Amino acid sequence: MTTTDTFWISYDLGLKGDYPGLYTWLDTVDAKECGDSMAFFKKKSSGDILEEITSDIKRYAKLSNTDRVYLIYLDNATGKMKGKFLFGGRKRAPWNGYSNGVGTSAEDE
Repeated sequence: MTTTDTFWISYDLGLKGDYPGLYTWLDTVDAKECGDSMAFFKKKSSGDILEEITSDIKRYAKLSNTDRVYLIYLDNATGKMKGKFLFGGRKRAPWNGYSNGVGTSAEDE
C-alpha cells in the first residue's frame, strides 16, 4: 500500500556543506521553504519512508560528520509527532543557561 506522508526537515551543513546537493534533493521532492534551513515536503512511499529519505539525501548530497539533518513527521503507527536525526545529532543549545533555573520542574514528562 502506498501512502503519502508529510515532513518538515531542518538542516545545518555549516559553512562548507554541500548545499547544492541538498537543494537539488529538496527540489526533487518539491519542498517548500519555511525559513532559514527549514523546509516542508510530502512524499509517497510503499516501504520504510525514513530509510528512503535517508538514501535519497545520500544520493544527492555529500554529507560530512559535522552535518546535521533532522526530520519531523507524524508516526502513522502511534498518531504522534516525532523527530529524528537522519544525519548528525543533537548538540548543546545556544539558549542553555539563559533562564538560570527559572520555571524548571524536578519532574520530566
